[in-house]
Amino acid sequence: MVVSAALGVPTAAGAAPPAGPAIGCAWRFMSNDTVLNVAFPDSNATYWVLPYALGGDDRIELSGDYPAARYFSLNTYGTDLNTVDTLRDDMIVPDAGSGNPFADPSLTGLPALARRWHATVVPGEANHALNQIRALPSGAGSQTVPMGFLIIRVYVPDDAASLPGGVPLPAVALVLDNGATTIPISTCPAAFDPADATSGPLGQAMEQAFDRLIAGAASGAFPGNVPEATFVNPASTSGLFPNGDNKYIGAGLTYQPGRIVVVRGRAPSFPDTRAGVPVTEPGQQVRYWSMCQNDQVSPYPVVACAADFQTGVDAGGYYTYVVAAPEDVPATATSDPTVTVLPWGSTAVPRKVLFMRHMLPSPAFYPYSVQASQAANADPAATMGEYYPRASYCARADFEAGGYRACLDKG
Repeated sequence: MVVSAALGVPTAAGAAPPAGPAIGCAWRFMSNDTVLNVAFPDSNATYWVLPYALGGDDRIELSGDYPAARYFSLNTYGTDLNTVDTLRDDMIVPDAGSGNPFADPSLTGLPALARRWHATVVPGEANHALNQIRALPSGAGSQTVPMGFLIIRVYVPDDAASLPGGVPLPAVALVLDNGATTIPISTCPAAFDPADATSGPLGQAMEQAFDRLIAGAASGAFPGNVPEATFVNPASTSGLFPNGDNKYIGAGLTYQPGRIVVVRGRAPSFPDTRAGVPVTEPGQQVRYWSMCQNDQVSPYPVVACAADFQTGVDAGGYYTYVVAAPEDVPATATSDPTVTVLPWGSTAVPRKVLFMRHMLPSPAFYPYSVQASQAANADPAATMGEYYPRASYCARADFEAGGYRACLDKG
């Protein structure tokens, strides 16, 4: 039996767990665009991290409520920060007497007591039908240290002020030696500042480890010969806490005064949950999509994102993004509701990367999705059709004079 010191619990079975965030508590590490902003997070998502170490006879029991949100999932990662397993919202079987609003549209708006679920993190093979998720990688070359990370993702909570989606974070208990001992792990209190998670020896060591691993992974995400302002498939997202339900294409950017980037493509349809549309609404092409500007320098933070519901479209369903420093934003861009402005971020950062995310494409939309281009190892410009984001550098004055056509339709 091995118990994670990161959770602040003892290694001796049966000993009482110490309490309080100074020692450790569940969901001590939170990451988003303002706290622990690393590894290109989406600014419309929040990530809660639970480090663990498990022996072969141990498990982690989780109990929670389905959030009121666009998406949530449980994801496990090994020490190389690559995905081990994913248990998504609509896969999680509800408790007896409860319902899953991500799987049944008639259950949207259920009270919390009718939205309960339980799941188990196990060290060996996981049965998703039993709400199990695998804790540790398997197969040739697997890590020898039984450590990993559990991450909860919540995208676009219905109430923007409630990052977990209007529900508490799941309760956590360590079950040791095939059930001989159960150790409840208290959830970090609301008054606990998540930024404090990176203070002290443990937090500093964790942050430094993250930075080293993420820097190594992100530095190889794009080949060196990728042309600028052109969206391509990354060489790899391994080591960046990838979400198995998302795929990404990216375009490298560099700053010049007076120069902007213009991006245009057709917008996939999506369930606008902030407007009351359930995620189970028929006919939607993706669960979620977004465009995000990021610093391509360690620890690889996000600058800003525009999610699907934050993106203006024209009468034909096409979006236009302008990525620019404040002094370079064309006045015509800010006055046009069909144009969405993304901030450049610090102009001192030598290189940026603009990411488009597609989450959970429908079967009908799949051939035009980022997922399809990556599965076929194909150029997304050739497979995505009108959904491919065409990008170009452009002079601010040219956009002022002729809009996106002056920048993209140069013949």
